[in-house]
Amino acid sequence: MNVDKAKKRIAKQVKKGFKGYPTINLEYFGQSTDKATEVAVQFLLEEGAEVQEERFSSKTDARVDEVIQSALVKIIERANANSVMEIETVSIL
Repeated sequence: MNVDKAKKRIAKQVKKGFKGYPTINLEYFGQSTDKATEVAVQFLLEEGAEVQEERFSSKTDARVDEVIQSALVKIIERANANSVMEIETVSIL
């Protein structure tokens, strides 16, 4: 999937806001705020449930990595997530 198409699909889900559970939370990490080398995907089935987390890393910016962005779309679809939340800034590792 094209990286721009994947990013638009994720942004569309994020724009909906909180619509209940299950939820997916996306957070980007890097050595600086300019380049995200890692993304954490957190899945929460219901309130009070244990958070499941998976991380993906990239040598380039994960926010524009076609493979990572396509994988995020697939995870969101397969989890049947009602809510997708994204932290827009890059957190420093």
